[in-house]
Amino acid sequence: MLQEGHFAVTAEIGPPRSCNTEFVRRKGSLVQGYADAFNVTDNQTAIARMSSIAAAAILQQEGLEPVVQMTCRDRNRIGLQSDILGAAALGLTNILCLTGDHQSFGNHPEAKNVFDLDSIQLIHTARMMRDEGRFICGDEIKVRPQLFIGCVANPFADPFPFRVVRLKKKIEAGAQFVQTQCVLEMDRFRRFMEMVCAEGLHEKTAILAGVMPIKSARMARYMQKNVAGMMVSDQLCERLEKAEDVPKEAINIVVEQINQIREIPGVRGIHIMAVAWEEMVPEIVRRAGLYPRP
Repeated sequence: MLQEGHFAVTAEIGPPRSCNTEFVRRKGSLVQGYADAFNVTDNQTAIARMSSIAAAAILQQEGLEPVVQMTCRDRNRIGLQSDILGAAALGLTNILCLTGDHQSFGNHPEAKNVFDLDSIQLIHTARMMRDEGRFICGDEIKVRPQLFIGCVANPFADPFPFRVVRLKKKIEAGAQFVQTQCVLEMDRFRRFMEMVCAEGLHEKTAILAGVMPIKSARMARYMQKNVAGMMVSDQLCERLEKAEDVPKEAINIVVEQINQIREIPGVRGIHIMAVAWEEMVPEIVRRAGLYPRP
């Protein structure tokens, strides 16, 4: 999709806090055909859930194209490399490399974090396994994993000038696609993309801008005041506070954001993060004029 120059659409599916395979299939059926690939989160917000590889394998059986998220929080380099091989053996070739949320945010705050590698080192590891056929220790891999390697970027964290520097390191390590934190402050994102294009990074990787429908005005205010690395404007909060139909207004806002994002040079697609609200994805994609998919 990206190589052919289409404006890509990805979405997100969160595995259940159980081994309920029907939950995964049901979530997949809600969004099937409305995106080109579907991220499967890896114990998101440090809460124990079905493994991303297992959930991705179920979605693949249903005909969806999964992106396996892989965080460094819970596994050392042995476990991470093992999971890369396991995912590739199952035909799960898209991986998104993240450092991971700190365990204190989740339901096992007493857990021992690992962080043996960070996201940049994990990207480099995956690329080395694929291109050089070697583990970190130097041992040879007889059958190399076929991988399409991704990373994340947060244009809204501080210090702002360092955002592009960090992204450049990830691309140099081997990231072939990038999904950003949800764009809720368009001027800041435009400045970020100007810096990205000035460095020529948009020519070396495919950048997908994150968008998120926000369920309620209360959630918007909470994100504005309490979630680090996110910028939520007063204007957005006020629109949701004044709306008679909040879900409808939330979709209106996301569609407007997508239309603006499509005009920004260097952006190759969008990533829809409808957290526990996957049923909204089809309407968002249709109203944004991105359906049917190529």
